[in-house]
Amino acid sequence: MWRVAVTGVAAPDAKLLAAIFKNGGVPMDDMSSEQYDKLQAIFLHVLASVTGDKDANKEPPRLPPMDVSEKMEPSMCYLRAFVAPAAWMIVTGQGENSLDADDYDAVKWAAEPIFQLKKLDLPSKVDGKNMKETMSLLQDMYGSMSENQRTQVSKWEKEQIAEEYSKCTMKPPSESKSMPMGRCKPSEQWLSSEAMDMMGSYLSAVQPADLDSSSKETMCQLFSSGRFRSKMKKANMKPSLRKKFLGKFKECSKGNNVAEDMENLGPLACFNYDVPDLTPNDTKKALAQLDKCDNRLIKKVKKRLVNSFMSNSPAAQSVLDVLNKSLSLLSPKQLSEIPTDKLREYIKKLGQSVKWTKKQLRTLVKKQLGGKKCKDASPEDLEALKPIAEGLPRCLIKKMKAKDILNNTAGLTRKTKKGKLKAMLEQMKNMSISDLVEKLSGPFLPVLSPERLKKVNITSLSKSDNDVWTQSQAAVLVKKLLVLTFRKLHSLIQGVTCKMIDEVADRDVQDMAQGIVENEKWVSKMQAKCAARKIFAKLEKERSNYFKTITEDELDRIDIFFLLHLPPKKVKDLPDSVCPTLLDKLEIANLSKVPFRSPCRPALAQKALRCLTQEKDLSELTFESVSKLGQFLCELPPSKLANIAPDVLNSSLKAMASCQHIPQRYRKEIMALVTKNFGKPSDWSAETVESLCPLLDDDGIAALPNTTEVKDVIVYTLSHLFDPPKALRKKLFDLSTAGTSNAVRRKRAADSITEPTLAVIEDLERDNVFWSPEQLDRMSKDTFLAGLETLEEIPDFSEKQLSVLSKKAVEAFGPVSQMTEDDVLQLGCIIQGFSNSDLEQLPLSLDAVEELALCNWTDSQMESVWKAVAKHEDLKPQQMGASHMVALNCFICGLNSDEINQLNAAAFRDAVGSMENVRCSFKALEKVKPLVLSARGDPSTWEEAEVSELGNFLAGLTGKELASMPPSVLPFLSKTCIPLIPPENIAAFSAAQLSSLGPDNAAMLTVQQRAALTDEQRNALERAETGSDDGSDDGSGEEPNNTTIMAGAPSLSVEGVAAFVKPALVLLMGFLLL
Repeated sequence: MWRVAVTGVAAPDAKLLAAIFKNGGVPMDDMSSEQYDKLQAIFLHVLASVTGDKDANKEPPRLPPMDVSEKMEPSMCYLRAFVAPAAWMIVTGQGENSLDADDYDAVKWAAEPIFQLKKLDLPSKVDGKNMKETMSLLQDMYGSMSENQRTQVSKWEKEQIAEEYSKCTMKPPSESKSMPMGRCKPSEQWLSSEAMDMMGSYLSAVQPADLDSSSKETMCQLFSSGRFRSKMKKANMKPSLRKKFLGKFKECSKGNNVAEDMENLGPLACFNYDVPDLTPNDTKKALAQLDKCDNRLIKKVKKRLVNSFMSNSPAAQSVLDVLNKSLSLLSPKQLSEIPTDKLREYIKKLGQSVKWTKKQLRTLVKKQLGGKKCKDASPEDLEALKPIAEGLPRCLIKKMKAKDILNNTAGLTRKTKKGKLKAMLEQMKNMSISDLVEKLSGPFLPVLSPERLKKVNITSLSKSDNDVWTQSQAAVLVKKLLVLTFRKLHSLIQGVTCKMIDEVADRDVQDMAQGIVENEKWVSKMQAKCAARKIFAKLEKERSNYFKTITEDELDRIDIFFLLHLPPKKVKDLPDSVCPTLLDKLEIANLSKVPFRSPCRPALAQKALRCLTQEKDLSELTFESVSKLGQFLCELPPSKLANIAPDVLNSSLKAMASCQHIPQRYRKEIMALVTKNFGKPSDWSAETVESLCPLLDDDGIAALPNTTEVKDVIVYTLSHLFDPPKALRKKLFDLSTAGTSNAVRRKRAADSITEPTLAVIEDLERDNVFWSPEQLDRMSKDTFLAGLETLEEIPDFSEKQLSVLSKKAVEAFGPVSQMTEDDVLQLGCIIQGFSNSDLEQLPLSLDAVEELALCNWTDSQMESVWKAVAKHEDLKPQQMGASHMVALNCFICGLNSDEINQLNAAAFRDAVGSMENVRCSFKALEKVKPLVLSARGDPSTWEEAEVSELGNFLAGLTGKELASMPPSVLPFLSKTCIPLIPPENIAAFSAAQLSSLGPDNAAMLTVQQRAALTDEQRNALERAETGSDDGSDDGSGEEPNNTTIMAGAPSLSVEGVAAFVKPALVLLMGFLLL
């Protein structure tokens, strides 16, 4: 019910509740009036606890029966959530009575909210007559489950099927000791056709060896009948299982109908790389199927099919019909050969469904203009270009009218460069900021300057509910709201300060808590800590020593999001009686908002371990009990893990492969445990790599076998890691550029000078950075030209690599002095390899340099690039507006001091919030500082919005200027700004300022910066980095005020509720579904 409350749904109307609970027209055979009264009292009590309605326990007025047969209103979701646990028990056969078939669907519908929980409480045994219905319900819920839930359900279904049909158990010995049936033999053929139908999509989570428990005939029938395809539409398999399924199905294929075989493969078609050339009709079917794939390696197959189709010179009319979205796989040359009228038709039909490359967009714009210059473009030309507005050059943007931009933004995406968006906004300069906020959406909103937003008339959230604002914009807008309704803030929650959280009235703490949880993706670690501190303080006002005497019901009401920030002393004080509830919460905890060095992490891990062992030896723990630790398993010291039983340790280490974070100090010892228990990585099978790869250190990754199977596993692993280690990317490079046998691996030195091919370059994407200069030098001119779209986007080639690539550029396009603007756009970051004098000769437009901002430039190169832009655009510093500055981005650091003094401070103030992640040296930023101060005034007067939008420019301030900034604004510093500040300037921060940085900012200080701090400053920094409180952990000791603080309903026993809810359950469903 709390999950309904956090969405802001109003409580049910008293009249409607009275009609449901007191309706005299409903048969009362199964429930007495007294039972109805009891049911109503419990519901109202729970409703009050989640909505904070102090009057909810009052008896509603007695009213005559009323008709509720209209469509279910949102407030009825509370009733549905209320009966969901009991419905779940009934639908899974955990109750004593069974339902009639006519009632089953209603109860099944009522149970669905259970699947919004992160942990499923699956029954240990389901009777045969209920098993199919239960698995059918689970099948309906597959799409809304997490990967861990799916694995849990798959394992459970396998056990249930074996017990019901094979009369043997597959449960672990620790769970099956009391069972009368024996253990299943490894050869048990439990995976029958009926079992496959019952499991459906959960087949995607079985172990590869499980497929051997099915006969070839059964497997082939699953494939050829299309049942596999229909059941696995949303399935996501690991590489080893994919390979096993593909191997089984290839044994079934006769090879005479490739298109049908591909269709029957369903999602496995995304990993079938052996596709021959097809007829146009079959190509159309295959491409439509492969368009749904999210696999970087399948692009090669799609491209081959497209090129095979195009090689037969198809009629222009059939190109879109066959290729559809795969039109984006055509080369710019192929696109330019399509008749203009047909290409225009294609672009209009495809709209935003296609992601074009930068070169394709340039080609499409040129093709549509038909050789016209910007000044000659007609309104009809601009109309035709709207679907690809992202690729419009600035010269065309200047010709667009405000109403055309406002009415046609479909061609703009979040990838559209901010300089272009700013230029479009300049075309609307006569509109008020309030009108702009009201009418603009999508990518436009983030480029509205916080300074302009200060003048917007916004007192409610009617506009901002679903829009994405930047942190600096949010910091302005939240201060303009008359009422801070946390649940409706969405991205605006980024602008909420700890002071605002501290000032929340006691009566509004529940709303604040629910809003923080609802919008947690926008919440920082510091905000989470401040909110938790506020909640804990409120609880301890209710009762002194609250956490020493806390009950299970009270603990259950505290969302785990906040409980993760409970100070270590309070964690230690938690009574043993709350252990079951605490373990349930920790098992599903997400630690992403808890600082890596927070003392709460080890404190909660140790408390959970004590709850599990209850004074017993660690060697007695089963994996089922260890799994209750959830992500806190990742926080256990290796010395503790080493004491776990060997088979439990093996399973635990595999579970740790999904850890979001493992303390760095534990990594070496964990690697030793992995090697001890699983052998040397060089001897691992692909399945072992799949299970343990994220735990390996750099040496372990490098030692992995060079096999195609391991390559598939690494591709899969990289796609699931937010910040993959460089060693893993390097291993993929090695596997992609060398042979895949162990013999070839031993001859690695002989293979070190391979010639890059176009196919490998496209496969590697950003990992092309690992080519040696010698290898790049062997690349042919044709391969270089064809691979430029990939190579030009790589920002971190070394100086030697760039030297080779820049020579290749001269070979391909001629001397630098003869290169065109189009040549420069194609070369992208590769122009970093040119000398400063050559850079000054390049025809660099503002469109070009905005694309180049992410490359790694030196100060002298920035100066040369600016000179080239100024010459090519005939641009003077005093002429530059906000859109010019946004497009220049980091190259504004290339202006000399005199030129910077000529820049317009108001234009810079409007632009700076959109100049993201400007990467300049301290010396260059120091040069820009006068402009910053001219635009923003004295740093001592800056508020959160100013600090956030100035980003890296703040690094150019002096120590004295930094020291003048209020501590309260420092959490809004850009993380990337911190390392740019010289150590002596960082040392100017006071202890109060350093402790206010917040965990993420504090963690960014370099070793040199930390060395410049005093002991007092280091202690303050430690508090910031660990998220530790300054004050005492003790509560205020005030008398309780009997107010419900936190989200969550009182913990009612499901069994107890079900005992008397069951007779009324179908009755309630009748009201809800009518």
